[in-house]
Amino acid sequence: MALNATTKTGLAVAIAGLASAATAQDLKPVVFGTNWLAQAEHGGFYQSVADGTYAECGLDVTIMPGGPQVNNRALMLAGKMDFHMGGDMLQAFNAVAQGIPVVMVGATFQKHPQVILAHPGKAESFEDLKDLTLLIGDNGFTSYYQWMISEYGFTPDQREPYTFNPAPFIADENKGMQGYLSSEPYAVEKESGIVPDVFLIADAGFSSYATTIETMADTLENDPEAVKCFVEGSAKGWYNFLYGDNAEARELIKADNPDMTDDKIDYAISKMKEWGIVDSGDALEDGIMAINPAVVQDFYDKMVTAGVIEDGLDIEASYTTEFVNAGVGMDLKPSN
Repeated sequence: MALNATTKTGLAVAIAGLASAATAQDLKPVVFGTNWLAQAEHGGFYQSVADGTYAECGLDVTIMPGGPQVNNRALMLAGKMDFHMGGDMLQAFNAVAQGIPVVMVGATFQKHPQVILAHPGKAESFEDLKDLTLLIGDNGFTSYYQWMISEYGFTPDQREPYTFNPAPFIADENKGMQGYLSSEPYAVEKESGIVPDVFLIADAGFSSYATTIETMADTLENDPEAVKCFVEGSAKGWYNFLYGDNAEARELIKADNPDMTDDKIDYAISKMKEWGIVDSGDALEDGIMAINPAVVQDFYDKMVTAGVIEDGLDIEASYTTEFVNAGVGMDLKPSN
C-alpha cells in the first residue's frame, strides 16, 4: 500500500522520536552543583542544558543549585555529584593544602566580580576607599580584605561587619560596602535611588579566577571524555548565553529560582559584558574558560604575601589546562 504525504510525515516524526529516545538513553548522566541560587551568573551552564550542547557531546547534565543551607562542594567530595562551581582559586589552593583531590578544570570568570561600593563622589580611586568605613563580611575579611591590607594599606579598624543589609551603607555616605557587581549596585539603586560608584577588586589587582569548574582527580583520571564534554560544552554555552538567544536558559534559571526576574538577568548580563567578567584577558585569545598558569601563580603569590595561604604549596596540583585554551566556542561570538 502506498503511503500518502501525511502518513510519511507522521512516520518520519515517529522514527525521529524513537531515535531521540535511543540517543537520550545513551547519554551519560552527570550532576553539576552550583555555589548559589540560580542566576544570570550561572547562565552559560543553563544555556547548554537548554539548547542541547551538553547532549551533543554525550552528557545528560542536571544542575543542582546551591544556596544558604546547601553545601554542594561537600556533596561532590562525597561522590554525590560530578562537577562543582567553585568560588575562586582560594578554594583550590586550600584543597591542595588539605590534601583534598579537587582540581580546577575551567575558569568561567576571568575577573572576580567582587566590588566595593561608595556613594557618588566619595572616592575617585580604589586607594581613596581607605578614607571610608567599609562594610565587609567575615569571609571577605579573611580573604580579599587581607590582600587589601597588604597591597594598599587598608586597616582592620576601618572595617565593620557586613550583614548583607545595605541600609547602613545607604544611610551613611562615609561608608563603603562590599558587593557583587551584578547584584548589590542594582539593589541599592532600586531601594534608594542612589547610583553608587563601583570599584572592581579585580581591576585593582585581585587576580583570582572565579566561578570555576571543579571536579575530583578520580573523575579526571577515569572519565576525561566527560570532563572534556562538560568544560567545552560550558564554554559554548557561555558564548551563546552572552551573545545569542538565551530565552530558554532564562526560563530554566527562573524555574530554579522563582525570585529571579528578567530585569535582574538583563542587568547582570550587561554588567558581565561591560566589565569583561567572562570574556576578557586570556579568554579573548584562548576562549572562555581559559586558565593561564602565570595568573594562577600571581594570585597565589599575592595570597602568600597577604598571609591568607601558606607558602610552599604545589599549586600546579590545583588545576589543569588540559581541557581549555583551545578557543572552543569562539566561532559563536559575533564578529562585530
